[in-house]
Amino acid sequence: MSEYGSSDEQQPVTWLNGYPVYAAHFIVLVLVASMIVTSAVLAFNGTALFSWLTFNSADVLRGEVWRVFTFGLVNPPSLFFVVDMFMIVWFGRELEKTFGRRAFLLLYGGVYFLTPLLFTLIGLWTPMVASGEPGGFALFIAFAVLYPNVAVFFGVLAKWLAAIFVGIYSLMYLGGHNWTGMVTLWATTGFAFAFVRFQQGRITLPSWRRFRRGPKLRVLPGFKSDTAPVAKAGPEMAMAEIDALLDKIAQSGFASLTAKEKAKLESARADLLRKTGGRG
Repeated sequence: MSEYGSSDEQQPVTWLNGYPVYAAHFIVLVLVASMIVTSAVLAFNGTALFSWLTFNSADVLRGEVWRVFTFGLVNPPSLFFVVDMFMIVWFGRELEKTFGRRAFLLLYGGVYFLTPLLFTLIGLWTPMVASGEPGGFALFIAFAVLYPNVAVFFGVLAKWLAAIFVGIYSLMYLGGHNWTGMVTLWATTGFAFAFVRFQQGRITLPSWRRFRRGPKLRVLPGFKSDTAPVAKAGPEMAMAEIDALLDKIAQSGFASLTAKEKAKLESARADLLRKTGGRG
């Protein structure tokens, strides 16, 4: 059992002539097919079709929500597209092996839909357009966050290569006043970074339970007490549960514990101090 997911989730979807096939390969297959179709449409001057597929915030706000799904299927052939496909296959496959298929698809889906959803929001103030798949570079960023000290190209560590590419792309977009590209770059790479950190337990989402009101207490008839009832973690705290928390700390660090688990651990420590008369 892996730290991030089940063994079944991290196995190939199928095998082809002895070669493992992952979900990342199917994503690339769909995108390559879209590139071939895009090329054929361009060859027959059918560019009018693209006006129904590309993302346009004004059209989406008028109800043409399918553009949120189809904008990534308009892919003219280019060297950048080929590089993106290699990134999805290579780095996406490694992410899928580590996190499991479900988490990987959630990562790629988040990267894919983040741009149109964000552009729709910005489109309330100014029109935004987008087309072409956005996921390859963000998957490389996720890989670099997960394995920062792995040498990838020409012996350069992944973390430095990621920083260099983000910096170069940012300067290119800044110099060209390409604010659409800048927003897409920082939104998708930021999401990839946060996703990996969340999977590692270094980022935790706020618990909505702390904002919920607890059940209203009811006083039983004939019951009197001079002191308010105090909820306490009794000495019957199971050692097996404490051992599980200590194992989790050893594997993922103290920050990986939830607020409830930290409270349980503190209660057990206080109970031990009471038993030993305060001697640590």
